[in-house]
Amino acid sequence: MEFDIVIVGAGPSGLAAAIRLKQLCQEHDKDFTVCVVEKGSEVGAHILSGAVLEPRALNELFPNWKEMGAPVDVPVSDEKFLFLKENDKHISWPTQFLIPQQKNHGNYIISLGNLCRWLAEQAENLGVEIFPGFAASEILYGEDGTVKGIATGDMGIGRDGEQKPTYQPGYELHAKYTLFAEGCRGSLGKILMEKFELRKDCDPQHYGIGIKELWDVPAENHQEGLVVHSAGWPLDKSTYGGSFLYHLNNNQIAIGFVIGLNYQNPHLSPFDEFQRFKTHSAIKKYLEGGKRVSYGARALNEGGLQSVPKLSFPGGALIGCEAGFLNLPKIKGSHTAMKSGMIAADVFFEKLNTGSQGGEDVTYFQEAYKNSWIYDELYRARNTYPAFHKWGLTGGVLFTGIDQILFRGKLPVTLRVKEPDNETLKPAAQCEKIEYPKPDGKISFDKLSSVFISNTNHEEDQPIHLKLNDVAVPIEHNLAIFAEPAQRYCPAGVYEIIREDDGDNPRLQINAQNCVHCKTCDIKDPTQNINWVTPEGGGGPNYPNM
Repeated sequence: MEFDIVIVGAGPSGLAAAIRLKQLCQEHDKDFTVCVVEKGSEVGAHILSGAVLEPRALNELFPNWKEMGAPVDVPVSDEKFLFLKENDKHISWPTQFLIPQQKNHGNYIISLGNLCRWLAEQAENLGVEIFPGFAASEILYGEDGTVKGIATGDMGIGRDGEQKPTYQPGYELHAKYTLFAEGCRGSLGKILMEKFELRKDCDPQHYGIGIKELWDVPAENHQEGLVVHSAGWPLDKSTYGGSFLYHLNNNQIAIGFVIGLNYQNPHLSPFDEFQRFKTHSAIKKYLEGGKRVSYGARALNEGGLQSVPKLSFPGGALIGCEAGFLNLPKIKGSHTAMKSGMIAADVFFEKLNTGSQGGEDVTYFQEAYKNSWIYDELYRARNTYPAFHKWGLTGGVLFTGIDQILFRGKLPVTLRVKEPDNETLKPAAQCEKIEYPKPDGKISFDKLSSVFISNTNHEEDQPIHLKLNDVAVPIEHNLAIFAEPAQRYCPAGVYEIIREDDGDNPRLQINAQNCVHCKTCDIKDPTQNINWVTPEGGGGPNYPNM
C-alpha cells in the first residue's frame, strides 16, 4: 500500500502529526495521503499516562476544542505537594513555594487514552486512514538504504514458527516519509537510532517506570480537580521517584508511582514500592472504601534535553516520546509530544508540497524543533534529572529550587549523566534486601490480580516477543550477581525464576502473555540481553479511561 506519509503509533504525537498534515492539505488544496498504524486493538488501548494536560499544543491544533467536545473537562482546582516520611508522617509543602514548572493552574486532569480516541475521530474526519490492531514490526529500506516504510507483523504464527490455520501475512506500507511515534523506547526507533547513529552526539536516554491504578472512590473521599504529588517514603533518599494522585470526574481517582530506572538496589521492586506507598495514611484516606478498576504500567523518558537524539534520517523522523520530549519538573510530556508531531507535519508537508518523492534526510526538522517552545521548555528543565541523579532527593530539591526559581532554568551550566540506567545496579550481595508487606486485597494488591484488570491478552500460541540474545545470561550472570532483578522490576510478573530438583537447577520462565508493554525489561536488564519486539497486533493491555 502506497502513502505519502505513514505514521507508526496512534498516540498524542502521531495523531497530532496526522491531523496537522490534513489541516495543511485543506488550507493548500492538496490531497496527500496519510496513514497511521497502531499496535493496540483500538486507539487508546495502549495509552497510559497520569495525566494532567497542559493544553498549549491542543489550543494550537484545535483552538475551539471545547466546542468540539474534546474529553478535557476537569480543570485543576487545587493542588498539594507532600513529603512522605516513615510511620505515617508527612510534611505538606506550601504550593506558593512550588517551582513555576510544577504549578498546574490552567491545566486539566484527563484520560490520555480518551483524548487519543477523540483525536483519532478528528483525524478520520479529515481523511486520515487509521489501522488499529496492526503492529509495525519491520522497517523497510530502499536500495539506497533510505527508509521507505514499514511492514506489519504476520498474524497466526505458532510458537514453533509455523503457520497456523489463522495465518494472515503482514502488509507493506510504503511512504515517501515515515514518522515514528511509538512512544518511549520504541522497538523500531531503537533500530533507527543505531543504524543512522542518531544518538552519537547526545547523552544516553534515562527512564522511569510509571505504575498506575484507576479507582472508584466514595464521594466523601473525592474532590474533583485536586492534584496531589508526593516525594520521599517509601523510597530512600538516593532513589529518584514520586507519586501522583489526580481526582477525575465521576468520583474516580488516578493514582500512580514513578521510580527512576537508575536505581541501584537489585532487590527493589517498583510494583511493591507503589503498593506500599498507598498504605501511607496521607494517601490511604483517599482510597478507603473504594474499588480499584484498572491497572497499567509504562516506561517514560526522563533524560530531557541532553538525551534528545538527532530527529531526522533519510526517509523520515522520530517524534513524541520516541525521541524523548518529556519535561521532567513539569511531569508532563503530552503537550510537547503533540507539538513535535505538529512541527514534523509542517516540515514534511512543505517537502511534499515542493514535489519531493521522499528518501532524503530532512534535517530542517531539527532546526524547526530548536526554534520551537519545546526546546525552550526542555532547555530550562535540562538540569533537573542530573541534579537528582547526582545528589539524591535533598540535593536535587535544593539545586532545582535554585535553578528554577532564582535563575528560571538559565543557570550557566549544563549537568550531564553519561551512565545508562542498565549499568547502575550494584551486586545483590552489597545491597540490603527489602521486605515488602503482603497485600491486603483492599488497598494493596499482587501482580497477577493487577494484570487481570489491565485487560491484557495475547494469543498464547505465538512466538515469545521478549527475545533473549543469550539464553544463559539470566542464570549465569543476572541471577548470580544481581539475584535476577527482572523478577522484581517487571510490574506484570512476566519473569520468574523456577527452581527444580530441590533448587539446584534454576531457570528463567518468561510469561509473555502477562506483558503490559511497559518496556522496563528492555531498559533495565544489566547486559541489555532482553530485546522487546512487537507481538501480534491487537495483543497487550486494553486500558479503559487511562
